[in-house]
Amino acid sequence: MPPPSMQPLWIPSEETIQQSNLLRYTQWLARTRNLSFATYEALWQWSTAQAGDFWQSLWEYFDIQHDGSYQHVVTGTMPRAQWFEGTRLNYAEHIFRQATDAHPAIIFQREDGPLQETAWATLRQQVASLQQFFRTQNITTGDRIAAYMPGIPEASAAFLATSGLGAVWSSCSPDFGTPAVIDRFAQIEPKILVAVDAYTYGGKTFDKQSVVQELVHALPSLQCVILLSTQPAPPTLSKPVVLWQDVTKSTDAPLQFARVPFSHPLWILYSSGTTGLPKAIVQGHGGILLEHLKYGTFHNDFKAGERCFWYTTTGWMMWNYIHGSLLAGGTMVLYDGSPGYPDLNVLWKFAAQARIHHFGTSAGFILACIKAGIHPAAPGDLTALRSVSSTGSTLPPEGFEWIYRTVKHDLWLASMSGGTDVCSAFVGGNPTLPVYAGEIQCRALGCSLEAWSEDGQPLLDEVGEMVITRPMPSMPVYFWNDPDFKRYTESYFEMFPDIWRHGDWIQLTPRQGVIIYGRSDATLNRGGVRIGTSEIYRAVDKVKEVKDSLVICLEKSGGEFWMPLFVVMQDGIALTDDIRKKINTAIRSDYSPRHVPDEIIAVPDVPYTISGKKTETPVKKILQGKDPKAVLNTGSLKNPASMDFFLGLVK
Repeated sequence: MPPPSMQPLWIPSEETIQQSNLLRYTQWLARTRNLSFATYEALWQWSTAQAGDFWQSLWEYFDIQHDGSYQHVVTGTMPRAQWFEGTRLNYAEHIFRQATDAHPAIIFQREDGPLQETAWATLRQQVASLQQFFRTQNITTGDRIAAYMPGIPEASAAFLATSGLGAVWSSCSPDFGTPAVIDRFAQIEPKILVAVDAYTYGGKTFDKQSVVQELVHALPSLQCVILLSTQPAPPTLSKPVVLWQDVTKSTDAPLQFARVPFSHPLWILYSSGTTGLPKAIVQGHGGILLEHLKYGTFHNDFKAGERCFWYTTTGWMMWNYIHGSLLAGGTMVLYDGSPGYPDLNVLWKFAAQARIHHFGTSAGFILACIKAGIHPAAPGDLTALRSVSSTGSTLPPEGFEWIYRTVKHDLWLASMSGGTDVCSAFVGGNPTLPVYAGEIQCRALGCSLEAWSEDGQPLLDEVGEMVITRPMPSMPVYFWNDPDFKRYTESYFEMFPDIWRHGDWIQLTPRQGVIIYGRSDATLNRGGVRIGTSEIYRAVDKVKEVKDSLVICLEKSGGEFWMPLFVVMQDGIALTDDIRKKINTAIRSDYSPRHVPDEIIAVPDVPYTISGKKTETPVKKILQGKDPKAVLNTGSLKNPASMDFFLGLVK
């Protein structure tokens, strides 16, 4: 990737800095701790070098409601670090302490319906009613409740009811394949399934009654099903079925919060599961509470009354994350439907209509808007919008420039990167720093992140492995059914003992920004020179005839290699020698001859995980001749038929 631009795309105004939550926190540190920091980098250094003092300051700054007391902020090392032992608290309790009549709790729209608002009083009533029903089913702390639902307000109510009682939440989106849902939920043995029997996407309604029946059959631990149904009467299942409207009709049920130990499971998230059974990642009430308060308040700059949106589904950790906007006193904004129906302008129009302040999306969506020539809603319609956040994959400089050129000039673009592993970001936005094209602004407070060489040496302005050298409270408490921490250790700590290796290939710039080059396990290695896949994709994205692409590098005996580039062509366009030349020229001129592929091959589709990430590594292993069943779980793919082409290459 070319060196970062020396000219910022955006510089925060003095007013923006003075009104930022981050500045207010540093002023509080000065008053209460006699600590002052001349730069953000100095504040970050303190937050990681004196991690106990930092996290304890957040405990006090955010006035964490709790029972019990703690002697030490943190004891032990990764992956068995323990935080605030002796305390008891509840994530949902901290959300409801923000309840107010001044603004709605949730703003929601489905693609085939009007804008809706859910008042805090309505949300409270629904949550309390659900809790009353859960108690009739003898649900207690630690029991699992699973949801097969889209990102609708009902899913949020079910989550808050579950977590409020100290039960454990887990969810999958109804666009998951049935085997993928079973692979996830069967591991955790839920007692209640909350489900829909249909959902709408891209102008079509998908009947899921048969899937619900399959789930009930595959989950013998279930006691009953709560069904949000489009039918006048519930279907006949092998377990009792109650309708959502019957469960949530009580108006006098009490809202309850069970304060549980700091590390008590809040929810179970899942890895992509592309190469085996998805890892069931358990995160705790206290760790997620502190992390979401920290990141949402300081790095997203969420404020009371602001409308905070992320386009996501219940199958992506960003659905869990955006609930943190409620912790900051914001209004959570949800959209259920396709981001491309009827066209890619639909979410921008939604942002204007809903008067969204913080708009969260994926880098893939931004790049798709560029390819489609989208011109978002007129700037006058986006007067409320003050930030756009991007994650899911690397946002190239062109994406940054398009936002400022096409969406809004006076806008804070916060590219961020983290993962399901911590349900937050390691690196991301900062409302007090400039924005440079292609560069993430900073390392997050409390995240001791470095770029390391293969021999474990820290690097500056060089590409290296992303590592975390000190624990964070929102790191997984454990993996489900992994009592000896074997899978946990294998996932993060095999390369560097006691150091979290995340698997991303990154560069820390001289101004302490961050550039991510893609997954390090998918890094291209040509003759000893490492190339990030994101660099190839960035160049190919400039070729308008190409819709999508995937690149891998196969090492052969004798030091030889083969690096094919697979491309999906735009509708009605065939891959010709002229287009191949155009692609190679773009790659060579933007980077180097080493980046030019050995062969360019047209494919019908590029495989993506359910969470929207390209599956480079499984494709590579399959083309290396490894058993497809051992290296790929097709149930984890959004488009499993996309693998047919690659499987055909090795037959």
